[in-house]
Amino acid sequence: MSLIETEGLSLFYGNFQALKTISLNIESCRITALIGPSGCGKSTFLRCLNRMNDLIDGVRITGRVAIGGRDIYRRETDLLDLRRRVGMVFQRPNPFPLSVEDNVLFGLKVHGQTDRKILEEKLQRSLEAVHLWDELKDRLKTNALELTGEQQQRLCIARLAALEPEILLMDEPCSALDPIATEKIEALMFELRKRFTIVIVTHNMQQAARVSEETGYFLLGELIEFGETSRIFSAPRDQRTEDYITGRYG
Repeated sequence: MSLIETEGLSLFYGNFQALKTISLNIESCRITALIGPSGCGKSTFLRCLNRMNDLIDGVRITGRVAIGGRDIYRRETDLLDLRRRVGMVFQRPNPFPLSVEDNVLFGLKVHGQTDRKILEEKLQRSLEAVHLWDELKDRLKTNALELTGEQQQRLCIARLAALEPEILLMDEPCSALDPIATEKIEALMFELRKRFTIVIVTHNMQQAARVSEETGYFLLGELIEFGETSRIFSAPRDQRTEDYITGRYG
């Protein structure tokens, strides 16, 4: 069974339809890239996977989104638990104006964890997972806003990793980073996919080709094509996909 399944997913902002009957399956412990021109629905789709669109007035959603076989839009869904299981990394790093330690442990404390030994273990393990432990183990009380942008983005990933989610959603996670920092984040993604399922939105087609195993091409709210990344980039089945990846459109 696929970890993420959408069936006939549509989303409306008032009378405007931003997503049009999107159906796809995403397997666990893989990196899936979503590509397409600006405003095509990629990020909107991503936010459907942890119901962040619920926070926007006037949004209406039809169709089905299931994670682990359970419809996340059923009325009894615990949104706090859903967003623990399905974490999101945003375009720009968004650490809290707190210490490195307090950033990593924030979610655990919100969920009621108070055991100091467990918190210390989670802190080290999460920072090690994003290769920040050696860099910051002597600076755990430092305000996170004093870190470099690339360190802040890795810290935000560590903050999610501490909660041991099933899925990491990444919305243009490298758009504010330079090429060297981007390379570090991409290398990190390869390691994290051993533990998490990753869905990344990117405008950088070279990045999609480098890091993902499956790719979906969105255009004007439609999922035009979805499949193995190597095939999408070498032998797309839809002319609109070929036009986009060869630079004739978008």
